Amino acid sequence: MEKTQNYDEIPVEPETEFTAFNIDYEADDDWSNYKDSDVMQQQSAIFEQDAAKFPFVGDKEPLSSLEAEYKSGSPILLEKIKVLSKEYSAIRRTRGDGNCFFRSFMFSYLEHILESQDQAEVERVKINVEKGRKTLQDLGYADFTFEDFFSLFLEQLESVLQGNDDSISHDELVARSRDQSVSDYVVMFFRFITSGEIRKRSEFFEPFILGLSNTTVEQFCKTSVEPMGEESDHVHITALCDALGVTIRVVYLDRSSCDKDGGVSVNHHDFVPTPSDGATTDTSDTGIICSGMVSHVICSDGCKLQSVKSSFKNIDIFSILYLDMKSFNI
Repeated sequence: MEKTQNYDEIPVEPETEFTAFNIDYEADDDWSNYKDSDVMQQQSAIFEQDAAKFPFVGDKEPLSSLEAEYKSGSPILLEKIKVLSKEYSAIRRTRGDGNCFFRSFMFSYLEHILESQDQAEVERVKINVEKGRKTLQDLGYADFTFEDFFSLFLEQLESVLQGNDDSISHDELVARSRDQSVSDYVVMFFRFITSGEIRKRSEFFEPFILGLSNTTVEQFCKTSVEPMGEESDHVHITALCDALGVTIRVVYLDRSSCDKDGGVSVNHHDFVPTPSDGATTDTSDTGIICSGMVSHVICSDGCKLQSVKSSFKNIDIFSILYLDMKSFNI
């Protein structure tokens, strides 16, 4: 399938229609007639409608905007936001639709390349993309099931390098990230890369998957990795980090964790790529930066960070964090 589109005409946020599932009932209806699946389906439709009110990738905001949102909320969250503000200066939110981690990583990584113009990094990750393609082929995937997604990601990767006929500006990168036909294709690229890495190293990932879902590696990839809208956890992040060789820092904004002195601290986890040969990565000179950059994302418990409320599901929302380079040293 050939994908052609004039990106200069991409709308900032295309209109998307969602059909809600409604249960018609009278006040005196017997609720025993309604199944749990009926209620869950209606709740899911409500969540999708709420999520659709937000762009796939939002505008860059000062970190202080979080403080305003949580002003009447948990005191510990307010304290943690103050701690975050010592290291980070801004945040860019993503839609809480189950794809928020992959979309956060997508924009963060492409924006980094656009700003750094790191040709060597582009060539390095292209090699890993080709390895990912070979992995899927070796696993028995037909090329037509993933090739369009790979091609579009490589196209976006090349476009953020300046000096080419197809080079794009920062505003155009934002517009593309908000266009569903582009953004979803790149998310699917990440999902296939992640699935291939998990399947290839099934013996490594199997214990973690059993602890999460009590399913086989194949079932997990089919139901929790490859489909759009499925949320990401540490298994997804670890696999993507290793497959592309990009370090990812996840900062957790939750109501837990105080340091040993009784003060408030913000937990984070650094996902550092594991070399394909299994050797230990030497980070003595570069800290945890193995590929020249670190993608920083923030994970919040529940939907308040996205102003999306849900009463039936506890959802982790990933957004993009921007370092305050004057105060942060990794």
